[in-house]
Amino acid sequence: MLFGREGQERLDNAHVFIAGAGGLGCPVALYLAAAGIGTITIVDNDFIETTNLNRQVLHYEKDVGRQKVDSVREKLAAFNSQITVHAVSTTIDQANAADLVGDADLIIDALDNFETRYVLNQVAIEKGIPFIHGAISGFDGQATVLIPGKTPCLRCIFPKAPPKVVFPAVGTTPGLIGMIQANETIKYLTGTGELLAGRLLILDGLRGTTDSIEIVRDEACTACRETK
Repeated sequence: MLFGREGQERLDNAHVFIAGAGGLGCPVALYLAAAGIGTITIVDNDFIETTNLNRQVLHYEKDVGRQKVDSVREKLAAFNSQITVHAVSTTIDQANAADLVGDADLIIDALDNFETRYVLNQVAIEKGIPFIHGAISGFDGQATVLIPGKTPCLRCIFPKAPPKVVFPAVGTTPGLIGMIQANETIKYLTGTGELLAGRLLILDGLRGTTDSIEIVRDEACTACRETK
């Protein structure tokens, strides 16, 4: 294996927190389970709808009406019985976010709204936990790795939440971004390769291209300036 026995042991001993069990959360969870991440905590409060099935690949037709986290836990247990999956059905907010994250080694943003992303961004800063951001819209997506004290935080990049625009979600887009997030998770935990730290990867699915742009810390950031 590329990162050897020691790297695999690091994955086995790791605890990853995934916020969201939808289009991004499903491929992230699947590939982290395949990689042998020892403990996965996944949090979501939604129920599965038929319209989710084009992109939320761990949910099947028979699962419509079930809680998403229950579906994910069942699929991951069948896929890799050697890992532990904590499935929590609740809404992440300022009151519970820190407790939900607990002692996780990484926070993975598989959300669809910036309000909750900002809450987890703050938890990541306060706990000193890396935060792997991912977002999609139509054929487009983005991802980056945010490391408290070393890279910009989410509010440095997006001081205010972008306007809410509803686009049809193309199933392949969260698949691609979710796999990138899982890949960055594996790299971080095993100390392999160069992370997307300080860079925002941008996927243009219609052109079939990816680019990355440098991102810098905002000296006046209201979220992370105390960590400078």
